[in-house]
Amino acid sequence: MEPLVDILIEDPRWNGLDLDALAESAARATLAELGLPGEGFLISLLGCDDKRIAVLNADFRGKPQPTNVLSWPSDERGAAADGGQPARPRPGPADMPEELGDVAIAWETCAREADEQGKMMEAHVSHLLVHGIMHLLGYDHVRDGDAALMEATEARVLAAMGIANPYE
Repeated sequence: MEPLVDILIEDPRWNGLDLDALAESAARATLAELGLPGEGFLISLLGCDDKRIAVLNADFRGKPQPTNVLSWPSDERGAAADGGQPARPRPGPADMPEELGDVAIAWETCAREADEQGKMMEAHVSHLLVHGIMHLLGYDHVRDGDAALMEATEARVLAAMGIANPYE
């Protein structure tokens, strides 16, 4: 089985957390919950630090500060109607998987948030990875209906992974 996630680790602290395994698990659980196959897709993931993600956040969102996770979908898949289901991507062949997009995740912000919220780092990072992957799949939380759909779907994905609902 081909990996779903292509990872670039810029901050070596991610190696101690086994970001590769967390990302594969998050990707597979998210696709399974959405009824998508676990093959034929590719996600690029950057494991970085706060300094790097602050530059990305400034460049792409005009917010020059660190954040926990950023996503760049390869296509616009969002629903036209608030709370509607996003368009489903089609898997590509094994030798040319459909690229869903890019996710970046920052070590210091994730570690600080996990500590402040009394969560295991692995569980918090898994939630943020699921959240980022869902953005790649067209889910968003700007409109109320979209936010409710995204949160409920994330909660089901995380439950399947044995992780408590972060929104409760």
